[in-house]
Amino acid sequence: MSEDNQENKKPGLFTMGWFKPLYRRVIVIAIIALWCAWEWLYNHDQFWGLITLAALAYGVWTFFINFENELNKTDGKPKS
Repeated sequence: MSEDNQENKKPGLFTMGWFKPLYRRVIVIAIIALWCAWEWLYNHDQFWGLITLAALAYGVWTFFINFENELNKTDGKPKS
């Protein structure tokens, strides 16, 4: 990607301003974690267990590890 395309990049679904407060991101991850636990421990369903485990891993990466980097790319501030 060229620098021009990165500067005009629109915010993604998971980097919207709605997710800026930490408690909202924690609630979303907690719901996915509970769903994952439900699938593995109660239903014993490996297919949905893996799907929810992948969603949980992606959510942790997106909301906690890489959130600030992505938010800084899409906040509309000029690069200095």
